[in-house]
Amino acid sequence: MTLPMTVPAPGLPTRVRIHEVGPRDGLQNEKALVPAAIKAEFIHRLAEAGLTTIEATSFVHPKWVPQLADAEELMPLIDDVDARLPVLVPNERGLDRALALGAREIAVFASATESFAKANLNRTVDGALEMFEPVVTKATDAGVAVRGYLSMCFGDPWEGPVPISQTVSVSRRLMDMGCDEISLGDTIGVATPGHVRELLDTLNEAGVADERLAVHFHDTYGQALANTLAALEHGVTTVDASAGGLGGCPYAKSATGNLATEDLVWMLDGLGIETGVDIGRLTATSVWMARHLGRPSPSRTVRALSQKEI
Repeated sequence: MTLPMTVPAPGLPTRVRIHEVGPRDGLQNEKALVPAAIKAEFIHRLAEAGLTTIEATSFVHPKWVPQLADAEELMPLIDDVDARLPVLVPNERGLDRALALGAREIAVFASATESFAKANLNRTVDGALEMFEPVVTKATDAGVAVRGYLSMCFGDPWEGPVPISQTVSVSRRLMDMGCDEISLGDTIGVATPGHVRELLDTLNEAGVADERLAVHFHDTYGQALANTLAALEHGVTTVDASAGGLGGCPYAKSATGNLATEDLVWMLDGLGIETGVDIGRLTATSVWMARHLGRPSPSRTVRALSQKEI
């Protein structure tokens, strides 16, 4: 018998696009360096499991994220991957490096709070946005799609609760400068479903449609799937997740792992929502990567499916 049993629920999208962040966000905080060849195989395996958007790497300065210092080595190893392969860029220099290697989608990384902008970018919120504006313009002029990540949308470890108006204001500014999509990050995992719905309502009122939004939840307090379901009910159809639940944030110690892609797919499969992802192949990929990292996957679904046949 195949589980989970499919029981659709009203008011949900028929298909969800998973924005897989494991190779970039998932690995960036690992202490032991993962060789480029292993990262390339990870990305190939993720694509073979059916993921169509896989964030490959970052073009930040190697000093800041040593784990991703091999971007130039990695990119040629994945040029045959049949998937969208966005990359993170911090500034114009990073964009130039990415474009030289054929990147067709990029992301910039902003903050809804001053404290995290200082910790992550050593800038104010305004200063960071000013730095990103020429990056977004140059990328757009080159025909490259741009995603705007916005961290600390729901709470900040230094500032506490983040006013919804503050998150909406920075989201609107990212969209106005030319970002095609805004990913709303619950960096320390403190969001709850009512907060998610209220933020999405307010963004819609400010002219930011659900179709231009993605959600990026961390599972610090076990709320990531509940928050995702609230976003889906609202009309969001793009969800960030990390294979095996890898990841955290090197600049916010209270940020634990991302929503596990397998946990997300299990829920979506049960709701009859299409993703195109083969959960068996995805689980096998996360088990394989966990062996390379020397520890078990934190994903409950990976643990369950790797221990028994479903």
